[in-house]
Amino acid sequence: MPRPRLLGGGVIWIVLFGALLAGVVAVNVTVLRLNLQLDEVGRERSELDSDIANLRSELSSASATARIERLATEDLGLAQANPETTIYVRLRR
Repeated sequence: MPRPRLLGGGVIWIVLFGALLAGVVAVNVTVLRLNLQLDEVGRERSELDSDIANLRSELSSASATARIERLATEDLGLAQANPETTIYVRLRR
């Protein structure tokens, strides 16, 4: 009669080790998926940082004083005010 116990105990150990191995494989697959997602997010962040740098450069160029003065004179036909003929009005509070 002791023989069936040993056989039953061996089957339990095999099932237990199989379950543990399946768990290890599942954890490794999950870690791999998370690493892939992390890499993708890192790439997206790099692209967004590059886009931000480009937009800041464009904003700096667009707000340059020389460019605004040129657009005002050439495109809009405006001229700088003569300081000698400019009148300032003081308003009371």
